[in-house]
Amino acid sequence: MKARSFYPKKGRVILHVDMNSFFASVEMAYDPSLKGKPLAIAGDVEKRRGIVVTCSYEARQYGVKTTMPLWEAKKLCSQLIVKKPNLDRYREVSQAIFEELRQVTEWVEPVSIDEGYLDITDCHELGTPMDIALAIQQSLLRKLDLPCSIGIAPNKFLAKMASDMKKPLGITILRKRDLPHVIWPLPILEMHGVGEKTAEKLAGIQVHTIGDLIQINEQQLKSVLGIRGIKLKERANGNDTRPVDPAAAEENKSIGSSITLPRDITNQSELTVILEGLSESVSKRLKRKNYLTSNVSVTIRYKDRRTISRSRKFINPINKAEDILLAAITLFNENWNGDAVRLLGITGQDLIEEDSAYEQLDLFSYEKEARKEPLYKAIASIKSKYGDSSVQRGIDVNPVQKKKKM
Repeated sequence: MKARSFYPKKGRVILHVDMNSFFASVEMAYDPSLKGKPLAIAGDVEKRRGIVVTCSYEARQYGVKTTMPLWEAKKLCSQLIVKKPNLDRYREVSQAIFEELRQVTEWVEPVSIDEGYLDITDCHELGTPMDIALAIQQSLLRKLDLPCSIGIAPNKFLAKMASDMKKPLGITILRKRDLPHVIWPLPILEMHGVGEKTAEKLAGIQVHTIGDLIQINEQQLKSVLGIRGIKLKERANGNDTRPVDPAAAEENKSIGSSITLPRDITNQSELTVILEGLSESVSKRLKRKNYLTSNVSVTIRYKDRRTISRSRKFINPINKAEDILLAAITLFNENWNGDAVRLLGITGQDLIEEDSAYEQLDLFSYEKEARKEPLYKAIASIKSKYGDSSVQRGIDVNPVQKKKKM
């Protein structure tokens, strides 16, 4: 077939499908009267509290952005329509999206509610990669009334970078030969896998663009980011061997650590010290394998061998010892009945590869972010009066006081 010539003899062809303004687009599909209007999805609409989780492209034209406090978004766009999120609806639509993608190939890997990878290397009978991407885009638009952008590339990293280049309703092909003039001139913060904290560390060694990352000495890079820095440099060079794994979303991956205590313990301070050690153990193993956890569980076994296990899910995945400890202590305090404890355990579940992890906001984040609203207002007022540089980020303070081990 003629289409076969568009597929490499040895390499892969990967698509990254990314839904455009997903929550807002779903609401528009359910209520077409919202189309063409500035729309934001946010929490606690009546009290004007919370933050913008996503917004329509019409709202973005007024400067409304994701994570912006709702009061600020309303100030920028007085006619902004604000709706509470409907997560059950979004999950239902997400299932329909991935069912549609699986009509193309069984090699589909969801990575969040609104994005996923497809390996179409063996799909040449369906047409060229561009033909397939266009068919997917049109199908989702026709059947679900939802727009998406698609990246076409030889690996996951480049496919993800490509899908971000044209929104909404874009299709972008990105090849390794395109890197010098398309990818390397971009600011380092636009690189998939690089967040604000990582970008700040890289700026300290004069890495400001993705191209700078290519040039930096590996020892210098490793000194600020560890082995992850080397992996990022590999990605920047267009190298990524991760396969599209359809089972990744269903696998019950976990990393845990437990200890049978040398004696039955009822002293809460002693049990807290043990939880701290377990948290550090789980954190080290997560980091060693480049995972984050979005679900921490605590296991408590009493002296009569009764055992309970309780877990808590997180929207923003974690792997730092202090974050794991905070979750573990909260769970322990909520569920310990005061009886003597024989065994304690902490497990990180629902693991996510560090490269694929990114901060996502939904209902569980709103309340916490809403409490910051007075702070946001104060910062905005100071910046308005004295300029953007008047408020700077401070140093991180470890919320958990480290205890020396015997």
